[in-house]
Amino acid sequence: MKLKGKVAIITGSASGIGRGIALAMAKEGAHIAIIDVNEEKGKATLAEVNQFTEGLLFIKDISVKENVNEIVAAVVTRFGKLDILVNNAHVSRQALFTETTQEHLDLSFGTGFYPTFHFMQAAYPELKKTKGKVINFASGAGLDGQVTQTSYAAAKEAIRAISRVAANEWGPEGINVNLISPIALTPGVEQWRDSAPQLYQEMLNKIPLRRLGDPEQDIGQVAVFLASDAANYITGQTIMVDGGSIKLR
Repeated sequence: MKLKGKVAIITGSASGIGRGIALAMAKEGAHIAIIDVNEEKGKATLAEVNQFTEGLLFIKDISVKENVNEIVAAVVTRFGKLDILVNNAHVSRQALFTETTQEHLDLSFGTGFYPTFHFMQAAYPELKKTKGKVINFASGAGLDGQVTQTSYAAAKEAIRAISRVAANEWGPEGINVNLISPIALTPGVEQWRDSAPQLYQEMLNKIPLRRLGDPEQDIGQVAVFLASDAANYITGQTIMVDGGSIKLR
């Protein structure tokens, strides 16, 4: 029970990587605030979480700053504190660089970068009290400059930048800020695999470990580690959980 009694906010946690992290942390004893816009999937994940711990569900649009502040306040009111903030939610559209529009940029920054920034600001007073942990998300799209990922890559690298700043500013107060850069077999990737098996296999062949990560067992367990006392001396780092695809220097 590495996270027994801890309280975690996890955005985009109704499905995919967010759900995997929610379940992994719940099984380690953390109370989980599930944040998503999909009510049906959110309720399903809440039911799973409640088998191990106590969870809360917020069906909120986190691109609205006021909703972010309300969520943090409600979680602290219910549980009395906040120990862990996981900024996982992000929506984007693919387009070639020359075809990327302002709408593409607004969507990616509005659902990924700005909610991450606003949650960090809103959570800071509480995380300062608990010497808490922030886990943000990077992507190989930004690190490797993947084609058609202009808006997504830009937002992810912006998230990396503010995470490093916060790690430096908040480190003296005992707050750790790290990032995970994952590759995972999410429901969306499963659909793509079934519709384009040859392309999926080509992608798989480029991963040294020859498989995609499991949202709970691979990505979730690294998130548990970063949220635990075992990671107290790690901050400002991008942890590659991608089967060896990108090796940072």
